Amino acid sequence: MAAAERDWPDGIKKTKQRQAVLTALEGSGNPISAAAICAQTEKAGAAVWLSTVYRVLEFFVRKGVVTKVAVLNSDMALYEINRFQHKHYAVCVRCRKIIPMDNCPMEKFVPKLADDGFQVTGHNLELYGYCGDCGAKG
Repeated sequence: MAAAERDWPDGIKKTKQRQAVLTALEGSGNPISAAAICAQTEKAGAAVWLSTVYRVLEFFVRKGVVTKVAVLNSDMALYEINRFQHKHYAVCVRCRKIIPMDNCPMEKFVPKLADDGFQVTGHNLELYGYCGDCGAKG
C-alpha cells in the first residue's frame, strides 16, 4: 500500500484524483512537474487530466501538503510533498536534473541591509551548473 493511501492528510476529502496525485508525489524523490505527475498517474492506471492535476496541486499547496518550487528562472513550477524541512537545490543547466543540497549555506549568513529594522523571514537559494553526467560530456 502506498504512503499516500496509508497517511492521508487530516481535514482533506479523499478523492481518486487527489490520491493519484499524492501517490505520484510520494513516489518521486525530487520535485516534479505537473506533466510528470500526470504521466505517472497514467502509468499507474489512474489517469488524471492535466488540468485536474494542476487544480489538485494548487489545493494541496494552499493546505500545506505540497510545496511549489520554481527553479532555474523557469515558468514551469515543480512540486514535492511538504516534509517541513528546509531545502535548497542544485540544477543542471543542460538536462535540468534537480539535486537536493544536504545543507544550507545561508544558516550563518548575516546580510548587511540598508534598513536595520528589516527582519528576514526566509530565503531561496539555487545553484546552477552541470551534473556529473552532463559535466562528463563536456
